[in-house]
Amino acid sequence: MTEEQSEQYEKPVAYDAEGRPLYAHPVAKSETSTHQVVHVSRSLEPFKQEVSPEVKIKHDRSMELFPGLNLSQGEYVIAAVRRHPIGLFLPMVAGVSLLSMTLSVMFNYDLVVRLFDIKGELANIVNVFVPLMLFAALIMLGTYVSYYVYSKNRLYLTNESLIQETQTSLFSHHEQTVSLLNIEDASYDQKGIAQQLFGYGSIRLSTEGDETSYRFDYVANPRHHIAVLNNAVEAFKNGRPINDIETEA
Repeated sequence: MTEEQSEQYEKPVAYDAEGRPLYAHPVAKSETSTHQVVHVSRSLEPFKQEVSPEVKIKHDRSMELFPGLNLSQGEYVIAAVRRHPIGLFLPMVAGVSLLSMTLSVMFNYDLVVRLFDIKGELANIVNVFVPLMLFAALIMLGTYVSYYVYSKNRLYLTNESLIQETQTSLFSHHEQTVSLLNIEDASYDQKGIAQQLFGYGSIRLSTEGDETSYRFDYVANPRHHIAVLNNAVEAFKNGRPINDIETEA
């Protein structure tokens, strides 16, 4: 505070009804902190949640059927959603066709030699037998890898969360868990004649406070699975028991 301001505060700015002077002194600010600190004590041995015998049986059975899942105590699988076999149609047809052609060439190589007028060392089946066998083995391996990657994409609904396993290649696996409490919207769609005819579609999920949408394609009977999921989410958020609807290995 400057000397001029100090003198100004010492001069009266007004007088009351009895003629007494009134001064404009500034309000003194307290240097004491107004923040309140609250210490919360935590038990050294947190309360252990009690699991009923019925829930424990369901949990143990889920661990046996799905040993790869990381289920918490008292958590069990309600529904296991797998992809529709229609998604394997093109890879299987391509693999079987190439394998059939390769085996046909091997067993009818003399006709192939005459048809294409092959001469020299390639005219002898012994010289091309090993390459054709290797090619056939690669076809079978590629077909199996396609089946393995496709079938490893799964969606599990438990009484507490939704677990999605994503397999994009032979050595690329991703698992994501979303609590039922955080699921804001769950819907499905079926586009085109093929999806309506063969009964498959896509499931779409969105969570609270997250702009990312989760999608699971080639789902058999998506309408049924969405109904199961929405009922489980509603029951979980309202504190009601979640009834078992399906549990498949």
